[in-house]
Amino acid sequence: MDKKSARSNRPNRKPATGKNRNMKNAGFIAIIILIGLIVFAATSQPSTLKEIPVSTAVQQANKSEYKKIAISKGNELQITKKGQNQPTLKAYLEPNATLKDQGFDSSKFELSASPVTDGNSTWLGVAQTIIPIVVIGGFLYFMLRSAQGQGNQALSFGKSKARLYGNEKDKVMFKNIAGSEEAKQDLEEVVEFLKFPKKFSGMGARIPKGVLLVGPPGTGKTMLARAVAGEANVPFFSISGSEFVEMFVGVGASRVRDLFAKAKKNAPCIIFVDEIDAVGRKRGSGMGGGHDEREQTLNQILVEMDGFEQGQNVIVLAATNRADVLDAALLRPGRFDRRVNIGLPDRQDREKILKVHFEKKPVAKSVDLDSLAAKAAGSSGADLANIANESAIIAARNGHTEISQHDVTEAFERVAIGPERKSKVMTESDKMTTAYHEAGHALVGHVLPDSDPVHKVTIIPRGGTGGVTWFIPPEDRVYVSLIEYKDVLARGLAGRVAEEVILGTDRITTGAGSDLQKSAELARDMIINQGMGTKLRDQVFRVDDGMMLDRLVHDKDYSEDTAKVIDQEVEALITEAASRARAVIKANLDKLEALKDRLLEKETVDAAEVLEVLKGAKLPSSAALY
Repeated sequence: MDKKSARSNRPNRKPATGKNRNMKNAGFIAIIILIGLIVFAATSQPSTLKEIPVSTAVQQANKSEYKKIAISKGNELQITKKGQNQPTLKAYLEPNATLKDQGFDSSKFELSASPVTDGNSTWLGVAQTIIPIVVIGGFLYFMLRSAQGQGNQALSFGKSKARLYGNEKDKVMFKNIAGSEEAKQDLEEVVEFLKFPKKFSGMGARIPKGVLLVGPPGTGKTMLARAVAGEANVPFFSISGSEFVEMFVGVGASRVRDLFAKAKKNAPCIIFVDEIDAVGRKRGSGMGGGHDEREQTLNQILVEMDGFEQGQNVIVLAATNRADVLDAALLRPGRFDRRVNIGLPDRQDREKILKVHFEKKPVAKSVDLDSLAAKAAGSSGADLANIANESAIIAARNGHTEISQHDVTEAFERVAIGPERKSKVMTESDKMTTAYHEAGHALVGHVLPDSDPVHKVTIIPRGGTGGVTWFIPPEDRVYVSLIEYKDVLARGLAGRVAEEVILGTDRITTGAGSDLQKSAELARDMIINQGMGTKLRDQVFRVDDGMMLDRLVHDKDYSEDTAKVIDQEVEALITEAASRARAVIKANLDKLEALKDRLLEKETVDAAEVLEVLKGAKLPSSAALY
């Protein structure tokens, strides 16, 4: 798959399980063919000539009963009777005697000096002799190759599975990656270390041994690592953290040693370990005792990173989205000297990323990528790439020659909130309940001053929901205030409150289950992690997200009395949010009914129509309290 440089070692191949399987199949087929040939040979032997006395042959020949007599092997006669094409009889002349001496009248038959042979029988005999030898030899060859392959696999069990890149025609460069400008600036120094090591060593600077790339999934950590190798034009060893760990103790450590040995031989080069948290988690958890395979692998990584000789020019890049669970020894200076945070792209970066992914696609001039970038707040680079791909798929499915704005919008909504499930049949009662529910979300979100604006409301089931009310922030936010969080809670509970106000307490449905769960999680996060409680203001409480054994062994950072107060604070936030939503809905029942009717009529209402229907909705004084 990869071309190697002249001085690079050939990387160990993965166990060729498919190849061995083909060998075994070939051996099985060879056995079937051999058995078939043996059976065929046993049932298809050519017929032998019947021997008669020479005196009888003379009598019958002189009576003109023979068509041809062929002399073979000096004194053997092969006799073909009239009406036949092949010899069926044979006779033997006396030693040193001729046909005339024996009394044959040669005018009565055709005389041939060479025997008449059966060509098919001759070739069949040759085939029966040679083919079994070839088949048996081939069978033995495949079996020996298979055994040799198994032996090689056993010997390479402790070898590294890292893949070597570096000589591809289309290398990834920084210019091919949109966004992440700050991260690229940090990594450009790494490129300079690899390209001009003497520039820094001359000043007494030590080349960094490791760079940790930290960021949410899909933000391009792996792509940035490959861009560093492409810019520096050096070999790039790529491996996942999970590929070190095996069920056998010591294999992971052996693979680490083999990987670093290869890297030193190919220096200057880059080792990239993706998802390093698979082997780099904190030690001392008690899982597996002192012979835990993961801990031994981590110990070997620590030793190898400390063991780099000066001037080796080998840099380790590692990526993770869980830097909080990594071992402290792995993060100290001298191992991972630098930490590059790669966050979700902002609006400008999202637009650049979308242009990169739509660049090689036929896009209509009416497509507005700037508005799409504005709506896609919180999306990662992988999400934006998925939107571009879904747009092309939808355009092709609809028979378009270009990707239209409608295709892009549908793709965005499909990725963000799931595909429409128009085939799902809903009763009129369920439709009405859903319409009231979604209208409640939209009404409260529209009226509350610090809520995000409504983007779209639909009662068509999408993904796992019966309907969707979609709020999109007008701009990217770095911080969220307490007032904004409270408005989010109120609009999240507004669907259940609308059902309660219109249908009655006894008629509330299970449609609000997801809303209630998200609201409870947000309220608890506000109290525990953000210090936004009333009684526990400016206090945060650690919640360990580590391994289950850690949570069982270690005590909580707060007492049972404090836990009770936390529960009371969460309940107070939920109660307040429901009361505010109820006040808004009761004060604007006419607007709720109008939006419900529009949803039943059109099923989907966009932002402009929502503003038109809810024009004049008011905020009651009871709902404005915080």
